[in-house]
Amino acid sequence: MDTIDRSANDATLNRRSFLVGSVATGLAFGYSAVPGLAAAPTAGDFEPTVWYTIAPNGTVTVIVGKSEMGQHVSSAMAQLIAEELEADWKDVRISFPTNDPKYNDPVLGALITGGSWSVHYNFDAMSRAGAAGRITLIEAAGEMLHVPASELRAQNSRVHHDKSNKSVSYAQIVAGGKARKVWSPDELKAITLKTREQRTLVGRSVPQLDVPPKTNGTAVYGIDVFLPGMAYGKLALPPVRYGATVKSVDDSAAKKVPGFLKAVVLEDKTQTITGWVAAIATTYEGAMQAADALKIDWDKGPNAGVSSDSILAEAKRLQQEPGAGLYFVKTGDAAGAMAKAAKVLELDYTTSINCHCTMEPMNAAAMQQGDTWHVYLGNQFQTRTGAITAAALGVDPKQVILHQQFLGGGFGRRLDGDMAVAAALAAKGAGRPVKLIYSRADDITMDFGRPLTYQKLKLGLGADGKPVAWEHDVVCAWPTARWNIPAFLSPSVDKKGSLDGFTVNGADHWYTVPNHSVRAILNELAQKATPSGQLRSVAPGWTFWAIESAIDEMAHAAGVDPVAYRLALLDGAGANAGGAQRLADALHTAVGRSGYGAVPLAKGEGMGVACVSSQERATASWTACVAHVAVAADGTVKVKKLTVVSDIGTAVNPDGARAQVEGAALWGLSIALFEQATLRDGGIEQTNFDGYTPLRMADLPELDVSIIANGQPATGTGEPATTVVGPAIANAVFNAVGARVRSLPITADAVKAAMKS
Repeated sequence: MDTIDRSANDATLNRRSFLVGSVATGLAFGYSAVPGLAAAPTAGDFEPTVWYTIAPNGTVTVIVGKSEMGQHVSSAMAQLIAEELEADWKDVRISFPTNDPKYNDPVLGALITGGSWSVHYNFDAMSRAGAAGRITLIEAAGEMLHVPASELRAQNSRVHHDKSNKSVSYAQIVAGGKARKVWSPDELKAITLKTREQRTLVGRSVPQLDVPPKTNGTAVYGIDVFLPGMAYGKLALPPVRYGATVKSVDDSAAKKVPGFLKAVVLEDKTQTITGWVAAIATTYEGAMQAADALKIDWDKGPNAGVSSDSILAEAKRLQQEPGAGLYFVKTGDAAGAMAKAAKVLELDYTTSINCHCTMEPMNAAAMQQGDTWHVYLGNQFQTRTGAITAAALGVDPKQVILHQQFLGGGFGRRLDGDMAVAAALAAKGAGRPVKLIYSRADDITMDFGRPLTYQKLKLGLGADGKPVAWEHDVVCAWPTARWNIPAFLSPSVDKKGSLDGFTVNGADHWYTVPNHSVRAILNELAQKATPSGQLRSVAPGWTFWAIESAIDEMAHAAGVDPVAYRLALLDGAGANAGGAQRLADALHTAVGRSGYGAVPLAKGEGMGVACVSSQERATASWTACVAHVAVAADGTVKVKKLTVVSDIGTAVNPDGARAQVEGAALWGLSIALFEQATLRDGGIEQTNFDGYTPLRMADLPELDVSIIANGQPATGTGEPATTVVGPAIANAVFNAVGARVRSLPITADAVKAAMKS
């Protein structure tokens, strides 16, 4: 990975505050002392803020309010604190909190991990928390050494007095009881932080704190949790994704399974799940056998006849309705300008249902102690999950405590709380602690997957080939609206209602187009039959698929090279100032590194480009990709190389940033070429990796990843590269064999058909 240090114009980064109600309080939850993890705080610890403690032995325990799912966010949070605290990295440990609202994200107002928001939104708060501890420790050291605090400096978990050549360790200060101050929000806000030049830890590839326990086997995932007296639950599921009800259960055959306890119909008041039955047994093997033996009579409900084809047909019908949807963007007069355009392009783009397929299947363990429910799991949205679990149980939210574990993959799947709801209801029905584990088939068929989307772009080009009018309709289920959290919705620009901005983010792109409209249209059929969730990159995964493919189509229609065409539109006019410059810079860099336009290509090979702001405009990470592909005569696409450049402002841990960009790029490649789920008769047809086929090792391309470091505020790396790879590949396929594919995934059959047309 190359880290490129350069200056860039400031982008306007407006912080968004999602006010999500606090719903649960609870006890701090710690882990046994292992490398990288820490035990629960003790009475003698120094705790200047809620985000860390320092023990009398000098151990710094960072309380990570973000879900650790392999993206190393726990190390990033700890690194930010340790930088300003001047802590020795070997002294730092991590621990995860409960869903107590005191651990809420300081900007988002909830315990939530997603959107590549973590470092961007928490950089300032974690830095100030670390600085508060350093200042307090220095003042306490002054008392111990009998010197003015102004003469002291902190470094590597010690406070030094250079004039006398004396020093005192953080451990000695805390053990002596001298450090006691707890900082108020106003005091934290007044702290002056280090400048970029003064940082010694942020920007360094220090060892990731979650790696040792994961490699030595001591890391505890949700699936590892064991509770005293615990039984196991296995789901028996209806043949439709959503809307079924249980008419009757015959457990006579299940009673013959050794260890079978009972079958529990999961009656969920929140309607997160419908028609589910849990077989409870003393072993998981017994629970699986019992679930298979249950004879359940289901009412399949109103969605039994819905299919991917009918959802797509309904989307196309809705798009044709003039009054459908709500406007996300409405600048100028797109319709009027379209009527006067020299050339008009009408383009349809689709994406299929996609599943998360985390390596650790969904699971949770639940038990009741008195009036309190304890749920053990790995979750990305503890605030909401605690609330819906309480609602399903019919108890006060304060009576539900979530105990956070490591996540064996998240990708947005664990933003939903169905596993907590199901485990809690199973435990309630069984009258004892229950660990509920989804099989892979359960996981895929009942996933809150990425919705099937249909997008219509109508583009008016002027005499010079540049767009003068841009109309973009996005039709799909609205995952965020399903959560029923009004603060997560966005008011339409015409003030006619609230829309799910997380289905159209990215459609407000950084290209200068004088007349631009974007409609968000809810597909109610999809909403009911395929309750959808947030999958890595969310809307930009499909909006940029359409936009970056369409840009190439416009360039081709105008007879202009696609790179030059993009750069001409990234002029930074008006609201696009700053951001367009950074995006153009990333594109320039990717093109230069890839050899686009300069490297000789064999027959059937091509290079394609795409450049995106990756996420919401307020939290953009400026990312460009050049894909080099080879297309066989039968339409099979082989990606030979991906060149990815991402401007993330400040890389807290460059190795971690590289890993995230690499993983995101390969995820984008997998969705672009391989992954597809289909709905038939109301149910997902694929049940395992033989039918739902993600990227395999044999399909890995060469990767060239570069990070642009320019000192701007830190942005995210978890999602950006996911959004840019698909359109870059499609554009490369067109340049290789003249086949334009407008649907994801890009299958060999689709390419071959386009080659013949």
